[in-house]
Amino acid sequence: MTISKVGIVGAGQMGNGIAHVFALAGFDVLLNDISAEALTNGMVAINANMSRQVSRGKITQGEMDAGLKRITTTQVLPDLGPSDLIIEAATERETIKQAIFEDLLPHLKPETILTSNTSSISITRLASRTDRPEKFMGFHFMNPVPLMELVELIRGIATDQETFAAMKEVVLKLGKVPTSAEDFPAFIVNRILMPMINEAIYTLYEGVGSVEGIDTSMKLGAHHPMGPLELADFIGLDTCLAIMNVLHEGLADTKYRPCPLLTKYVEAGWYGRKAGRGFYDYRGDVPVPTR
Repeated sequence: MTISKVGIVGAGQMGNGIAHVFALAGFDVLLNDISAEALTNGMVAINANMSRQVSRGKITQGEMDAGLKRITTTQVLPDLGPSDLIIEAATERETIKQAIFEDLLPHLKPETILTSNTSSISITRLASRTDRPEKFMGFHFMNPVPLMELVELIRGIATDQETFAAMKEVVLKLGKVPTSAEDFPAFIVNRILMPMINEAIYTLYEGVGSVEGIDTSMKLGAHHPMGPLELADFIGLDTCLAIMNVLHEGLADTKYRPCPLLTKYVEAGWYGRKAGRGFYDYRGDVPVPTR
């Protein structure tokens, strides 16, 4: 399978990061979002992140200029039809993802590979709602995409070997490391990471430690580069809650029950960095714990 044209659905933090790395690797990228503002902000982020790479000597100015020229944007989902590969990077809600694939199907080439950047939702179930379950995979990038080396490749029950091999080759072309994960809730990284974050929130909820105390303890006591509450804010508390719900519902084990405090923060709209408030308040010059 020759893959040169890549369509990406969603221009948020993950989508624009994926567009960034594909463009630098020489792929032609069409970035889609229903929001013109999201597309504008996505391109601003890509420009800023590539400029940072140039300033640090990671890429040249020429590579940046060439990469940016390979990215075009559209608000019209069917425009992605001629793509060789589609990467869905929309909100972590299954109904939204299903609707996107349903709208795309009539416009795709027979050989187009469909993938989802979902961090937790069943690939088999998403694939079953399309006309090509054998050409459907989970293609899970880590955040921030330009910096993180790993990509989880998740086969659904129907995914064929040719599709898996093609996606593994794409990951290697991006200069990243592929790992194969089975199609179980949250796959590998989030199956391990999210319960740790959830437990940190329970530790706060039960008054065992403060926000600052918990994060400092894990940074200095376990050499984590970010504390678990700081990391939750970076990921997005709404995303953390969505993944914990998938784990809880999919595995039916009480150890995955989302902490009520996490639910409360999401209900308040305090999603973390992107909302200006989460376990820290980011509206000033320095983040301040909110508890």
